[in-house]
Amino acid sequence: MPADYNGTWEMVTNDNFEGYMVALGIDFATRKIAKHLKQTKEIVQNGDNFKTKTLSTFRNYDVDYTVGVEFEEHTKGLDNRVVKSLVTWDGDKLVCVQKGEKSNRGWKHWIEGDILHLCHPTKISCPGHFCSSV
Repeated sequence: MPADYNGTWEMVTNDNFEGYMVALGIDFATRKIAKHLKQTKEIVQNGDNFKTKTLSTFRNYDVDYTVGVEFEEHTKGLDNRVVKSLVTWDGDKLVCVQKGEKSNRGWKHWIEGDILHLCHPTKISCPGHFCSSV
């Protein structure tokens, strides 16, 4: 049975997030603001169906998806691109591969104890942030 991601998660670290934003071509001003934001992630999971809200004082971002079903994602407020996203299970980890004008896009989520990990794989490294449950 896959992991239970339901809950509200507060960001506690944000390792090398600026490097990830540079790789995506996000402008300087947006990067400077974004790297200082503390985010809250609200996840509602019903089996393989996810409703995810990422909340901050600067921008909010919602994405709904079903694991195993490719969908068109508009990264409005992030890097403002349209990508084809596919989220799959890798054991208890959620892995998203995004196809679009930039390669090596996507993310990976997993839970260890009361920490939600988010990793953004790029050619630079695997920067990410860690959120604790609240």
